[in-house]
Amino acid sequence: MEFDFSYDFSTEEAASSAVKRIGVFGSTGSIGKQTLEVIRANPSLFSATILTAYSNQDLLIEQALEFLPKVVVIIEKGKYTKVKEALEGKGIVVLAGEEALEEAACMDCFDMMMAGIVGFAGLKPTLKAIETGKSIALANKETLVVAGDVVMALAAQKGVKIIPVDSEHSAIFQCLVGEEKNPIEKIILTASGGPFIGKKPNYLVNVKREHAIMHPNWSMGAKISIDSSSLMNKGLEMIEAKWLFNLEPAQIEVVLHPQSIIHSMVQFKDNSIKAQMGLPDMKLPIQYAMAYPKRIPNDFPRFNFTKSAALTFDPPDIKTFRNLGLAITALHKGGNMPCILNAANELAVYGFLKNRLGFLDMTEVIEQTLAYVPFIESPTLQEYFDSDAEARNYAASLINL
Repeated sequence: MEFDFSYDFSTEEAASSAVKRIGVFGSTGSIGKQTLEVIRANPSLFSATILTAYSNQDLLIEQALEFLPKVVVIIEKGKYTKVKEALEGKGIVVLAGEEALEEAACMDCFDMMMAGIVGFAGLKPTLKAIETGKSIALANKETLVVAGDVVMALAAQKGVKIIPVDSEHSAIFQCLVGEEKNPIEKIILTASGGPFIGKKPNYLVNVKREHAIMHPNWSMGAKISIDSSSLMNKGLEMIEAKWLFNLEPAQIEVVLHPQSIIHSMVQFKDNSIKAQMGLPDMKLPIQYAMAYPKRIPNDFPRFNFTKSAALTFDPPDIKTFRNLGLAITALHKGGNMPCILNAANELAVYGFLKNRLGFLDMTEVIEQTLAYVPFIESPTLQEYFDSDAEARNYAASLINL
């Protein structure tokens, strides 16, 4: 099956300056669906001009019929015909495959990429969008975990603004607005602790998929929910924060905050601390990134200090939740180690979700993969791709996938 990528939108009338055109990459995932909620609520400010999905053809079709984007991409090529036929006559270009995803990232029909594709798969289209000068609302932390040095250098070269969407990094970003000349002593990333906060290994050994995806505060996809329950998500966020905010590993701290009201904090050299607060709702950092530098009104629920329980903070239990410790080691060692960590974790989470691994077995797979794949201190982009592939192959062999 052949696909034509030679679409040119440059002759179209320029979009109204009041409407920002959003390319929603990963529109059927948790971030993508919430992004479309924000667009739906603010049609005078935003439009969805690209929608992409891996395989959820039915939801992709439903979204496309509502938002009428310029381009739709379904990665799984076997789903192309159904999507194409469903959108016939709607003036929507329908493409399929990973190559099409990268081509869409280079198109002229959007102003900002909502980078909501989960995992390593989000790296290539994000790089393509940066190369063409698109601003990035970054919800895909793995892009910076895997190749943060390459991504941030390219963004600086192209003058591209990367605005974080993860609630913790959005919080840090918001705390730093207006503080560009003031030195940071450290940042403090808050972690809810997930559904197993306070639990020990004798409990975790029996944890099942349905327990681990039930996050107490946030509505997230399965992969991120598992990462949160193992504290790997917080480790990946530490690595992402290093690149986003140009920090040394020693400047990044994690505290457990089960209420998820303070989303993260910045401590400056004068010992003052700024915190960004709000109810746990991903639509707020999504909206902030899309509207930046403006703040726009919404009807989200408001936090009431007089009716809320106390806010608590504790150190994370790295002895029990060893994934966080592995991520901290990767953060300090650098090179391709975070890339290997991420690849092994993605395979381990997949194995757990498919009931091929126990909850604590995920850590064993990651640890063995980190020991197996050769360390490269200063990798090229191609060496990151090679390290990712080797780590995936080895982790898959451990899981018998």
